[in-house]
Amino acid sequence: MKKYDGLYIFAGTAKDEILEQHIGKALAEIERLGGTVLSREVLGKHAFSHPMKKRENGVYVQVRFEFDPAKVADLVKRYRLVEEVFRVQVLAVDERREARLAEQRAEHARRAEEAAARAAEAAGETPAETAAENA
Repeated sequence: MKKYDGLYIFAGTAKDEILEQHIGKALAEIERLGGTVLSREVLGKHAFSHPMKKRENGVYVQVRFEFDPAKVADLVKRYRLVEEVFRVQVLAVDERREARLAEQRAEHARRAEEAAARAAEAAGETPAETAAENA
C-alpha cells in the first residue's frame, strides 16, 4: 500500500448536505477497491479560470489515502463514471519529502522554544514564569 493525495472537484451548485453525500460516494470507491482513507479536507468553492462543461466553479476536496499502486488507474476510470465527481487528480505522496518537512517543522519549533527561553532569560524571568504568562 502506498499513500496518495487526491484532489476532487465536485459541481459548484451542490449544497452542504448533498456535498457530503457526494464526498461519501467518492470515498466509498476508494474503500471498495481495498484502500483506506486517512484524511480529507474541504478546501471550499473556487471559480475556474475559464468555464468547463458550462460550469463556472466547483467545490475542491483534498483526500489522503492508502491504496494499491496497481489499482490507481482503475480508481480513476471509476470516477469517470461517477457523475458527482467533476474532476479528479491522484498524486503519489513522496515519503522522503514528507519526512524532511516533518524534520524541518520540528527544528523550527525547537529553535522558537530556544529563542523564547533566551528572551525570557534576558528579561530576568525563568522559563516557567514565561510559560505561565503565555498560558
